[in-house]
Amino acid sequence: MRVSLGRQVYGLAAIIFGVIALVWHEFNTWQQIRALGAVPHREILLYIVAAVEIVGGIAIQWPRIARVGALMLGVVYFAFALLWVPLIVAEPLVYDRWANFFEQFSLVSGALIVYAHFSRSGSKRAARLARIGYICFGICVISFMVEQLFYLSGTASFVPTWIPPGQMFWAITTTAAFALAAIALLSGRLALLASRLLVLMIIAFGLLVWLPIVLADPHKLFNWAGNAENMAIAGAAWTVSDFLNPNRTAPVEVGRHT
Repeated sequence: MRVSLGRQVYGLAAIIFGVIALVWHEFNTWQQIRALGAVPHREILLYIVAAVEIVGGIAIQWPRIARVGALMLGVVYFAFALLWVPLIVAEPLVYDRWANFFEQFSLVSGALIVYAHFSRSGSKRAARLARIGYICFGICVISFMVEQLFYLSGTASFVPTWIPPGQMFWAITTTAAFALAAIALLSGRLALLASRLLVLMIIAFGLLVWLPIVLADPHKLFNWAGNAENMAIAGAAWTVSDFLNPNRTAPVEVGRHT
């Protein structure tokens, strides 16, 4: 498994995000945009952002221009993350605001790792960027755990009722899994195994939760946006897993991982 597969999933999610925005012609694809207030010519801004995501998602597929694609997507996702800050300041005790910030920031982490992977061989700057992306993603996984813990009942409600032994069981289990993954990633112990299991769990979220939701109601924007967001986070987690793979072709090494 090489870095390319993770980045390709990551890029595909960006393309889907852009297409969704163009099809619906709505900023609700990016809820945090409301922090800008009444922006003149909002449609033009929407088209620009959607175009950047589509072009960046396509560019990141190709090794020769993957750095450009990673830079484009990283800038967009970082801006999206920052747009949650005013909402956090307005409602600092509502963890949903923090959770959304870290969801977007996890995508920035994926962009940093891909950008570093295609940097000049042996570059110390590339190594630092990759390390920053890796650590930031581990911190974001902590947020995923805290979000589910804060909204455990809501998390349970997303679990299909037909999966035994019950919705709350899987809500608690996946919350614990996020906690263990964060510990493994930030400590460097069993990090590769943890990252691979994390990717599998997020993909399972997509197949068992988000895909059935969009099939049940394909006319609802939230359902499509949720699928794209889940895929993007899966892609970011996959870039982390590929980065940790000892058989990767990347010239960058970060710390000691097992």
